[in-house]
Amino acid sequence: MIITTTHTVEGKQILEYRGIVFGEVITGINVLKDLGAGFRNFFGGRSQGYEEELTMAREQALQEMEQRATQLGCNAVVGVKMDYEVLGADNGMLMVTSSGTAVRVG
Repeated sequence: MIITTTHTVEGKQILEYRGIVFGEVITGINVLKDLGAGFRNFFGGRSQGYEEELTMAREQALQEMEQRATQLGCNAVVGVKMDYEVLGADNGMLMVTSSGTAVRVG
C-alpha cells in the first residue's frame, strides 16, 4: 500500500478514486507516564513516555486507514493528513486521526 501526503504518486497513474478513508485512535496516557511528564515539565527535557504513546497512536491510525482503503479495493492513499488532539483538560486522552483519499493506481 502506498501512503503519501502528496496528491499524486510519482511514476503511477491514478485509475480510480474510491473516497476518503480515516483512521482514528483515542488512547489514554497512564498515571506513571503523566507523573514522569510532570517532572520533565518542571525540570526540562523530553517525555519519552508521551513520545512513545504518540508514535504508537500515529502508527495505529495509519494502519486503520490503510485497512479501510484495502476494503475498498485500493492500493494507495493520497493526500494524507494527520491531526492530533488532547481530549478534555485533565483526563490524559490523546486522539490521533489520519485521513486521505483511497485510490487505485497503476
